[in-house]
Amino acid sequence: MSTATNIPRNAPLQTPQDWSEMQYDRGVQKIFMDRFEKFGSTQTRENAWQPHHSLHRPPPPGQLTLSALVASGAHFGHSPSLLNPNFIPYAYGTRAGVTIIDLDQTLPLLRRAANLTRAVAARGGTVVFLGSRPDIRGAVKKAAERMGDRQSYYVGEKWLPGTLTNRLHLFGPRILNRTRVIPDLMIILNPLQNMPAIRECAIEHIPTIGIIDSNVDPRIIMYPIPANDESTRTAELVSGVLSIAGREGVELWKQEETRRLLERNSNETKRNERRRREAEEENYQIGHDGGSKL
Repeated sequence: MSTATNIPRNAPLQTPQDWSEMQYDRGVQKIFMDRFEKFGSTQTRENAWQPHHSLHRPPPPGQLTLSALVASGAHFGHSPSLLNPNFIPYAYGTRAGVTIIDLDQTLPLLRRAANLTRAVAARGGTVVFLGSRPDIRGAVKKAAERMGDRQSYYVGEKWLPGTLTNRLHLFGPRILNRTRVIPDLMIILNPLQNMPAIRECAIEHIPTIGIIDSNVDPRIIMYPIPANDESTRTAELVSGVLSIAGREGVELWKQEETRRLLERNSNETKRNERRRREAEEENYQIGHDGGSKL
């Protein structure tokens, strides 16, 4: 479209004619874009998926799609020779020597886990995010921060055996009397490396949510999520979705606490008003009886 076909595209403007030709090219390009813009794609950087979105901008549970799970690599399992027999119901098939996980079952199970996290948080329960691998420490920390510091905690290092079952020896009676140590829900991103934590949760009757790969027995977790437990993006996506559900539950808990406080204040006001009226009636009755005797 330019009249100066022999001038390189990124060449500096040296003459007034070069400046005029550059402005002419800009005008032609603007007319071209205005004419054909409505026929193009509406996808931009803001609404397009980016690799870092699974950590910083995870979708809510209701907006989670199979495409997001596929993009995070959640469908890749292990070799068929490592397939756990109890994982067969969650396996879609085998391709190129890799077990493919059925994401049609992963999606509803992840949403079920999100509903559980929301329900626990909505009743004032505490949630612990556990991920001991170095690549998912940031995911559990981000998830705990997103949910809130009063009802969520995270463990990014190796689980210390006896943290729950031997808490009296580890923390002491003074801390146990002032601090709540037993959580209401445990979310484990790499269960195979945290079997001591799973056993302690079973002993203390703590429900667990975990990512289960094709080489793991799903029965070790109370609410399993069949997915690739070695994928960092999958761990970030799962923890992000569950943390958003937990944050929604925290908001419901705050609203319920506010409602209870207002109701308590209203009842207290009514009670004080009733006592005031009873006192006035009693004083009036005493004064009336005294006047009658005189």
